Amino acid sequence: MIRKYTVKDREQTLCMMKEFYSSEAVEHPIPEKNMIATLDEAQKGSPYLDLYILECGKECAGYALTAYTFSNEAGGKVVWIEEIYVSARFRGKGLGGEFLRFVKKQYGDFARIRLEVEESNDGAVRLYCREGFRPLGYTQYVIDK
Repeated sequence: MIRKYTVKDREQTLCMMKEFYSSEAVEHPIPEKNMIATLDEAQKGSPYLDLYILECGKECAGYALTAYTFSNEAGGKVVWIEEIYVSARFRGKGLGGEFLRFVKKQYGDFARIRLEVEESNDGAVRLYCREGFRPLGYTQYVIDK
């Protein structure tokens, strides 16, 4: 089951975010204050993001974060899948694929669905390719403030 985040999910989601950002799936860890700011934004119903809880049975098995933008190149609205995290004991049960199919349906009127992946995350790369994603070939640049 995929459902929107609620305040009762806060502590467990924060724990999963910490696990995600200490894993090899990310380039580097982030400060806890960033995670708390994300939870606060989700809690107040920000128009910039949605936070989802992935459940297996009645147990919280993971979370996913989406964000929104507009792209001239894509010709419309874009949903970014910022994060997908499935707790270790729930991996291999199809939850990641289920979330990707949910996003395709939920955001069917969007021009593009976009995500990033560490090239060394072979399992995620295979999943994304299996679900129809393809590399863009862009090198990204950022300035963090």
